[in-house]
Amino acid sequence: MTVREKIALFPHSPGVYRYYDAAGNIIYVGKAKDLHKRVAQYFVPKERLTRKTAILVSKIADAQYSVVDSEADALLLENNLIKQYKPKYNILLKDSKTYPWICITKDAFPRVFLTRKVDRKTGEYYGPYSSVLHARALLELFSSLYPLRTCHLNITADAVLHRKFRPCLDYHIGKCKAPCIGAVSAEEYQANIEEIKSLLKGGTGRLVAKYKTLMEEAAEKLEFETAELYKTRMERLQKHYAKSIITTTGSGRTDVFTVIIDGSDAYGSFLRLNEGCIIQSLNLNLKLGIEESQEAVLTAFISAIQDKFGELSPEAVVPFLPDAQIEGVDFTIPQRGDKLALLELSAKNAKELRFNSLKQQAHTDPEEFTNKVMEDLRLALGMQVQPRHIECFDNSNIQGTNPVSACVVFRDGKPSKKDYRHFLVRTVVGANDYATMKEVVNRRYSRLLAENPDDLPQLVVIDGGRGQLTFAWEALSELGLTDKLTVVALAERLEEVIRVGDPYPLLLDRNSQALKVLMHIRDEAHRFGITHHRLRRSKAQIDSALSHIPGVGPKTEERLLLHFGSLARIQKASVEQIAAITGKKLAEKIKNSIFAK
Repeated sequence: MTVREKIALFPHSPGVYRYYDAAGNIIYVGKAKDLHKRVAQYFVPKERLTRKTAILVSKIADAQYSVVDSEADALLLENNLIKQYKPKYNILLKDSKTYPWICITKDAFPRVFLTRKVDRKTGEYYGPYSSVLHARALLELFSSLYPLRTCHLNITADAVLHRKFRPCLDYHIGKCKAPCIGAVSAEEYQANIEEIKSLLKGGTGRLVAKYKTLMEEAAEKLEFETAELYKTRMERLQKHYAKSIITTTGSGRTDVFTVIIDGSDAYGSFLRLNEGCIIQSLNLNLKLGIEESQEAVLTAFISAIQDKFGELSPEAVVPFLPDAQIEGVDFTIPQRGDKLALLELSAKNAKELRFNSLKQQAHTDPEEFTNKVMEDLRLALGMQVQPRHIECFDNSNIQGTNPVSACVVFRDGKPSKKDYRHFLVRTVVGANDYATMKEVVNRRYSRLLAENPDDLPQLVVIDGGRGQLTFAWEALSELGLTDKLTVVALAERLEEVIRVGDPYPLLLDRNSQALKVLMHIRDEAHRFGITHHRLRRSKAQIDSALSHIPGVGPKTEERLLLHFGSLARIQKASVEQIAAITGKKLAEKIKNSIFAK
């Protein structure tokens, strides 16, 4: 029986399907509300599939399924199979980083410390924390509030009774109450530990209220030192958690999920709040085996968080609904207010993760980074091919004088300076930026067509607005190139991408690598054009000032400019200073020329 014949017999029931290759290895695991309909979507004409999905289908040698009672059961079974077999084409966690946890040991007098190794037998673990700085800040807060031990002594009642230990420096400076010598009871010490656990679970508000009440009671009894202790703890808590308080609405626990899909990678950000305070956060990178819907990616991310943190909160704030129901979780898509602010904060974290991943990839795998950037640019501009060869044009003139144009070339997102070109404007009189753009574009590609038609760029960028773009498009139309390359303009004021025939400008993400490439080539064209324009203006000034003085030849001009640096400095120099370069007679001639004005 062929694979197509086998899937035709799949039932219309919720369940999990598995694809095998010719060697019998599981290459993909998926869940479905309706197994028959979902699996049939893979076996359609090849042109209707994405490239990666078509590759997956071409390797399927067998298909099997398991029927379950509900969609939630299908999600659970899918997760277990993916973790067990790690199929090549499934969404997999790409981040191998070990995140820090805060551990509270199970001793009679527990220690509180930071660790990256989790062993549930030794104590209770809180986290993980995406930022080790955040975790360390919490430990510093606990140390300032509570005199906890940091030693590894095995403190038992027998050891204390027989005075086996001596107090360390921490006891003498007030950072530990020395349970090793019985200076603090187990009940008092454990009370401090319980307050730390409450803080780690988000009970800041309750603890601040408790300290306020105790402070007032101590003050009424004239126990001012005790009142001062509670006041200090309350103020330190309020100061530390001031930036963590996100919202005052609702007292329950809430999870926030965001995913950003970028080609074959996805970046997810998770926040957990309790009583309006962030108590857990984690950012994860997911690798997509085939093109997946954003709903499926969100479900995979939520499942990954569930594996790490256990039970999810009763409410989850999301940008869109996942493709599977999760038992006991109510999903919310906020439109305004505090929950929307939470979602925006989560999205900001996901974007930051994407930015840092790309920056790291630029160093560790520059070829893959270039592929990703070029693909981003292709998708952003709606091109059929990646713009591996980009050219940008810029005009430079001041009040119509010395008009020049520059063409810079980028290959694979990087400057190719050997291919840069200047253009001296020939046919345009005065400061006509539009006509100048048409002339230089026509000249550039007329020559390319004649000399090397295989080296045409995929993308042409015009530094300017819709007017310059229109005239560049006319030049390309006259050459018959409009169907062979894409041309856009980049307006500097708002970094708007203007396209031919589109009345509305395209606004790319300010942090996107695609926009950064366009801005880089535009700025490089501007720099290259301005530099050449300044050289021509300087040459014109030199020609009108030095070269017309009798006795001053090209070599003398060059020596004077190299020595003094500019015409203004030559004008300010004395005859003796100029004579050191040219001789006294010629120096006097120079000083008596236009420089004497």
